[in-house]
Amino acid sequence: MRNRTSQGRVSPHRKASHLITKTHFSDLAELMVAASQAPRQRTHRNLHPTLDSSVQRLFIATQPETYMRPHRHPQAHKWEMLMLVQGELDLLIFDDAGRLIERVEMSPSSTRVVEIPPGTWHGYVCRSPQTLALEIKEGAYLPTEPEDFAPWSPAEGSPEAPAYLQKMRTAQVAS
Repeated sequence: MRNRTSQGRVSPHRKASHLITKTHFSDLAELMVAASQAPRQRTHRNLHPTLDSSVQRLFIATQPETYMRPHRHPQAHKWEMLMLVQGELDLLIFDDAGRLIERVEMSPSSTRVVEIPPGTWHGYVCRSPQTLALEIKEGAYLPTEPEDFAPWSPAEGSPEAPAYLQKMRTAQVAS
């Protein structure tokens, strides 16, 4: 059985039998190399077979210079679970005005798993190279609509994005 990537191509990295799908250490190592070479400094590998799968499961590999623009998933069923596999990152939770209301440090010696409720403004800051997380959320895949990117944050790739990423690195919870 061959598996397809999110673009519909057969993935050479996903190994499957009629009973199980396996992800090997070498697959994850390749994903980390790809993230370090990607312009966005992150990449992912879908574990779910199609974009309309009822549960979306993917590994996300990140490097410290990636900018994850704050966003939300407004659909009532779009909770999101993030499990840190290796590295360190800070999950940032914002209110509607863009004030930081929670910062969750995720590392092998602290928080490893978080579940984000639907409609929550969130983003993250990668704190160490070779960070890898497993994301699980209810499907099907829906691209983030423009109104669900935080209006108080710059667009990815904009000239203002690097400065905002630095602000995210040092932001403190609003009192």
